[in-house]
Amino acid sequence: MTITTTIDERKLEEFVGHVATELGAALNAALVTLGDELGLYRAMADGQPVTPADLATRTGTQERYVREWLNVQAASGFVLYDAAIEAYVLPPEHALVLADDTSPVSMIADFEGANAAVAVREQLVERFVSGEGVGWHEHHHGLWHGTERSFGINYRTHLVAEWLPALHGVVARLQAGGLVADVGCGHGASTILMAQAFPASRFVGFDYHEASIATARERAAEAGVADRVSFEVAGAAEYGGDGYDLVAFFDSFHDLGDPVGAARHAAQVLAPDGTCVLVEPYAGDRVEDNLNPLGRVYYGFSTLVCTPGSLSQPGRAALGTQAGEARLREALQAGGFGTVRRAAETPLNLVLEARLP
Repeated sequence: MTITTTIDERKLEEFVGHVATELGAALNAALVTLGDELGLYRAMADGQPVTPADLATRTGTQERYVREWLNVQAASGFVLYDAAIEAYVLPPEHALVLADDTSPVSMIADFEGANAAVAVREQLVERFVSGEGVGWHEHHHGLWHGTERSFGINYRTHLVAEWLPALHGVVARLQAGGLVADVGCGHGASTILMAQAFPASRFVGFDYHEASIATARERAAEAGVADRVSFEVAGAAEYGGDGYDLVAFFDSFHDLGDPVGAARHAAQVLAPDGTCVLVEPYAGDRVEDNLNPLGRVYYGFSTLVCTPGSLSQPGRAALGTQAGEARLREALQAGGFGTVRRAAETPLNLVLEARLP
């Protein structure tokens, strides 16, 4: 049987243009991290016009390479090109995103993580067929460091100032001297921030990844909080201790193979009237709620990192980065928590508070 399809030339042309834009974005992602590593954006952060030769001199690089890099940035809309003087400008608004790690809107570290994440592509070809997972420890080290850097910006902006105060009675307990478990702590950015804010309390970070725990211990010593912060290698349902006033899962719950088991363990080790908190990527409960630029980023990380990570663990729940509040709530309640509420939110995160019956 012959099927005749009528091609809409306008739609075809528009889609070809869209794909060309996507191809350019894919190539520029690597060049953004190069610009970050070489200090090219930071050298333009004063907002003044700069020639390729000037920028090369400032950064100790070669003009011919810098010229091509600047042209990609201009074509991508990351910098502006002034044809009259043949110079390039990084606007101050763009500098806050690309050249300042202290900025709450910095996104440069996300490129570092994304570039490292795509390195797993060859492994995923086989895993898509076999159904096996890819553990966090199997990824390029740039993913670990990019995640620490990116999440650290978000945590410095919101964790102590907004998220913890949104939880019932938690700040008062930490000010008085509480005990906190940070589950899936990675390099310890969240653990250390809380320790700096609440010197009377004690904090224990847990992660199955030995290399991350080693780095976390170094970070705690550098921050001067090693007297009240410790880090241990342990899974989300295996760590020791009890009487925790707060058990926290910062951007880690959806990565777990057995989130219900992790919730059950958290419920068992909490102190009376203790609190469990989940900070998770913002997501709606329906696919169509997440078909937007942010959802695209999160689904991308989910396919490359989070879902394979869960599939590499016992339980293989594979909640995914866009799990949504309903599925997270269901897992917490199945683990024994009676009350789950949305305590706070940002454009990037959902914050859920879970308490025992």
